[in-house]
Amino acid sequence: MGTQDGSERPGQPGISNDLSGSVQGQLAQVGVVHGGITFNYHVDRGAAPDRRPDQVPRPPRGFVDRRQPFAELDGLLAYGDSADCPIGVFSGLPGIGKTAAVCQWAHTNKTRFPSGQIFIDFTALRAGIGGDVSEALAICLRALGVSDQYLPAGLADRTALYRDLSAKHQILVVLDDVTHAAQVKPLVPQGPGSAVLATSTWRLGELVLDGASLLPLEVLGADSSLELLSVLCGPQRVADEAEAAARLADLCGGLPLALRICGARLLSQRRLTIGALVTELFDEQSRLSRITVSPAHEERTVSAALELAYRDLPESAARMYRVLGLLPGLSFDAAVAAVAAGLDTVDRAQDALDVLEAASMLAVTDDGRYALHGLVRLHARDTARALDPPDSERDTVRRVAGHYLALTAAADLAVRADRLRILRLAGDAGTSVAGVAGPFAGGTDPGRDAISWLEAERANILAVLRAAAGFELDRTAWQTAEAFTVLFLHHRHVADWRESLELGAEAARRDGNPAAEARLRSLLSRPLLDLGRDEEAKAQLDLAEQRAVESGHLVLQASVQEFLGRYWDAHDPARAVDAYRASLALNAEAGEERGEALARHFLGCAQGAAGNHSAALASLARAREAFLALGDGRMAARSLAATGRVLARTGTRAQAADTLSRAADDLHAVGASHYEAQALEDLADLLDDPAEARSCLQRALAVYEEGGSPRAAAVLARLAVG
Repeated sequence: MGTQDGSERPGQPGISNDLSGSVQGQLAQVGVVHGGITFNYHVDRGAAPDRRPDQVPRPPRGFVDRRQPFAELDGLLAYGDSADCPIGVFSGLPGIGKTAAVCQWAHTNKTRFPSGQIFIDFTALRAGIGGDVSEALAICLRALGVSDQYLPAGLADRTALYRDLSAKHQILVVLDDVTHAAQVKPLVPQGPGSAVLATSTWRLGELVLDGASLLPLEVLGADSSLELLSVLCGPQRVADEAEAAARLADLCGGLPLALRICGARLLSQRRLTIGALVTELFDEQSRLSRITVSPAHEERTVSAALELAYRDLPESAARMYRVLGLLPGLSFDAAVAAVAAGLDTVDRAQDALDVLEAASMLAVTDDGRYALHGLVRLHARDTARALDPPDSERDTVRRVAGHYLALTAAADLAVRADRLRILRLAGDAGTSVAGVAGPFAGGTDPGRDAISWLEAERANILAVLRAAAGFELDRTAWQTAEAFTVLFLHHRHVADWRESLELGAEAARRDGNPAAEARLRSLLSRPLLDLGRDEEAKAQLDLAEQRAVESGHLVLQASVQEFLGRYWDAHDPARAVDAYRASLALNAEAGEERGEALARHFLGCAQGAAGNHSAALASLARAREAFLALGDGRMAARSLAATGRVLARTGTRAQAADTLSRAADDLHAVGASHYEAQALEDLADLLDDPAEARSCLQRALAVYEEGGSPRAAAVLARLAVG
């Protein structure tokens, strides 16, 4: 080896360090260079010939369901152009099992991809803009055999090299938890027969322009949820507590992550029964925090998964998410969301809802409304309580309750404008506080449309009523309860009717309104009598009678006497007649024509029950005539049915059957299903043809079962005997 100046080292004669010509390789250490030197070397950036990446994690134990999206994906690969690269996007709310689904499919279909499978977890790559895509490309290139020293530094160069190398392979690329379409496009391989599967809470609809298929995942059904619990906990354990297991699946809302966490708790805490866990989770206030294996593993909870998705939301959507967590009810439309958020236009609410839907945090129901998954709603509520001012929840309920009051009152008026009501709304009750006209306004049959709307919104109105009463928004609560009653006069949901009137009566008492309290307590006697709770009904009527006298409202006093008569119908027919006569006199004094007609109708019913058939038929005929003159087809049909019952008692069976048949048809036409069922029951007693009688009873049974009426058991018993 020569010295640095190129001279010979002492003691080493004849050795020099000079060079001229060509060098094979990348380096040469010389002292003196004579002329130019050409370096000849070659770098092979391609994959090793035997390299076959197998990076997709194993699917979790006990994978269930997902047959439909898998079938769609299989069809996509089977019938697509072999030169294309199919893209499938599994989307859904956090914890729905997107990663599990893609891993399951990938492991089942390994033979489709002889060059292997690449897996990229974008959760771990979240960095600066573009940084996650650049690192994802590096992962792909390494999987294809490129060592780190040969990785291009820039995003464009990495993309170009990936396209070049992937063209030689038939691979599956799995992109887990992407948040933008731009993260997918650069990673689409070029090789024929290759495919890309992405998972995301976001829908990534713009990828449709690149030929992607959107594969949204839904929550598991009841059977699949129980199947997953059986796999996790053992089929015998689930079978031993079948009812509790079904309830646990329901509390988890079919969310696979929640079910798996609960299964892990049951396995790790052997003394914990399924029933005990259900009891733990029953309280909504602590449910989310209890769906965890242990406090030491808070990062693996439903709440943690939802929190990550929430942090990705833009501010307007994040605020709407928190508001929706405070919203009473199970479903809502954009108008309700606008009111809840205090927005001045529905369009602004719609923009935020569109973002939440795209982020899979909000589901669209079959009727085009919106709903939050039960556990998502709890997370949204907890987030709102943690971040927003203390009065936010009360303010949200106040706005929404006012909105529903306006619409419910408008529905009540659309059904019968001349019905006795204490409620008096200022302004136009046909328009909600958001400026949105009632959905039943302007139709050809507003009354029927109003009942249909009330039926569709029944669960939401009751939830709003509970929330309003809970925050002691008393005037709104009792006014809503009074207007809501019109639904139950047509569709006998007795349990809901009872609850709504109990809430309303107590709210009226707190509000210091004796007339409203009297009205609601007298109405409350109706569902209580239907439920066989007669003494409770009488107690409510006694209070109602006192409050009505305090109010000085003659028509209200007449109405309470009418309700007292209904109680006495079952206990003392003579006192019933007296009560109806008192009601008739008070209505006449007040000049209340419809009240007179109602009192006369019930007086006729009581006279018939007492055996005074001629007087009964006369009273019912006058009542029916008055109802027809008032345009009240529903009560006119009820008077006709009562006439049929009196005729049956006189022994004129054929005339009675014909009258009851006409009454049942009329009641059906006006949507008075409960009274239609009563007429059908009585008609069945008069028919000689057993098949016709059975048909009447079956129709009556369907009505009673839908409304939760105790009469269903009696009709079912009759059908069993027949």
